[in-house]
This record gives sequence, structure tokens and C-alpha cells, in this order.
Amino acid sequence: MLEGVQETIAGLAETVGGAVVGVGRRRHVGSGIVIDKDTVLTNAHNIHNHQVAITFGDGRRETGDVTGIDSDGDIAVVSVATGDVTPVAWGESSLALGSPVAALSNPGGRGLRVTVGYVSGIDRSFRGPRGRRIAGSIEHTAPLLSGSSGGPVVAADGRLLGINTNRLGEGFYLAIPANGELRTKVDKLAAGEAPQRRYLGISVVPGHVARKMRRAVGLADASGVLVQGVVEDGPAVAAGIAEGDMIVKVGDHAVTNIDDLHDALDAVTLGKPFVLTVLRGAAELELTATID
Repeated sequence: MLEGVQETIAGLAETVGGAVVGVGRRRHVGSGIVIDKDTVLTNAHNIHNHQVAITFGDGRRETGDVTGIDSDGDIAVVSVATGDVTPVAWGESSLALGSPVAALSNPGGRGLRVTVGYVSGIDRSFRGPRGRRIAGSIEHTAPLLSGSSGGPVVAADGRLLGINTNRLGEGFYLAIPANGELRTKVDKLAAGEAPQRRYLGISVVPGHVARKMRRAVGLADASGVLVQGVVEDGPAVAAGIAEGDMIVKVGDHAVTNIDDLHDALDAVTLGKPFVLTVLRGAAELELTATID
């Protein structure tokens, strides 16, 4: 059994290891994956400038240009001369609890690491660098050093299963699944297309704070997102949203928290009016907004 594990690790180091690169230098380091000719995929939180140092397995160091970044989704694409490096094989897989996986990394170019583990959870979620929920993640137990984020988690045959992104602590890690949705996002970033996030132009308070504030002024508890501030000249101002309003519905989508609001706004068609239902004090109002 142990001999089989050793053979698997050695095989992955041989077939996939060359596609695993170091990202950054000194204090800000991570890992990345060569996914196409002259194209590296990594985490957005590994990127701190328009250019970044990329270190290959043979020690070669190049300066890469960031062609696309999605901070909310925590992914970034870097254009860099990859030479004769063979890109990792991209392939979706139906994972289940207990599926064996391997994680590879090259923290800041300090050498290849390969560890093994198993899938301990599926369809998990976590917060990206700017607090937005990233859903559908793979939880696994392959140990990772600091600086391993952006590296791949793969199946025994070397197929890419996900991008290691978040450490849960106590030996558990989360990876963004390498599914068709991620591939589409990556292709757009590689083409220089920025992600289109729906911008309403408000700041909000946490749900528990909203409930306390409503109770303090004698209003009944309600589920929704309480508006703390409104950005001047934004879509919310044009719609008539005011500080203190509680958004409870976007179109037909009920809103009970900030994640519901993000999901509902992502479903809105750009340039097409939609209805926002808000509570202003005890009154329920329907306001029309448009996001260009």
C-alpha cells in the first residue's frame, strides 16, 4: 500500500509537477498552474501588482503580466513565457466523500511539494478576499504549506480537480472546483474581459445589527439587508433607496442576507429595469432600479 502511494506521488511529480509554478517573491508568495501555453492560473489574493514574478520548477524566473483578475472569485490569470512546460490536463470529475486527491504547490518558487489526502466535504463555501461568498468548493485533507494557495488539487491520474485557495485549519483545505463554470471564467480573464459584477451602490450592516436597530426604534423584526449608506450618483440613489431602508426582495428573489442580495443582483439583466421591494419603517415600498 505504501509503495503504491509512493508511486502515485512520484508519478504526479513527474507528470504534473512541471506545470506547478511559484508566484511572487519574498513575503507575498503563492503557487500557480500552467493551464495553457504562456498562461498561468493562480489566486487573486496572490496578486499585488500588474506584474508578478513567476518561478518555474527548473528555477527559471520570468515576469508575468496580469491579464485578468476576479477578486470576488479569487482567481487571476497571468500571461508569461512558459517555454516547453506541459500544461496540466483540465478535466471535471464526479467527486464523492473519501475520493483520494493530491495537492501540489511551489510556494514562491521554493520547491515542489506533493501531498495526498481525501475529499472530506463537497459543495462547501467560504469568503473571498472582498467578503463575497465562493460556493461549491471541495474540502480535502492533503496538507498544504503557507504559500500553496493557487496550486492544483488533482486526481491520481493528474487531472485537475480544483485550485487550492483557503485553509480551514486543523488539516482541512478548500479548493475552487475546476468545472466548466471556472473554465469559462478563466477563458474570459485570459482574453482580458473583466467580470461584470452588478453594482447597486450601497453599503449595508450585518443582519444581527439590523435587527437590533429595528428593535431600538420599535419596529418589528424583519429579514432583509439594511442599507447603511447610499453612494452618490449610483443606481440605488436613482431608484430612490435611502439610508435605513431594508431590502427584502429583488424581483421575485427574497433577500434575507447579503449573499441573497449578491445572487439576486447577479441574475439581473444589465440595462433592464427591475423591482426592489424595501421596508421603510413599517411601510413596504416597490422601487424600480436599473443597473447599466
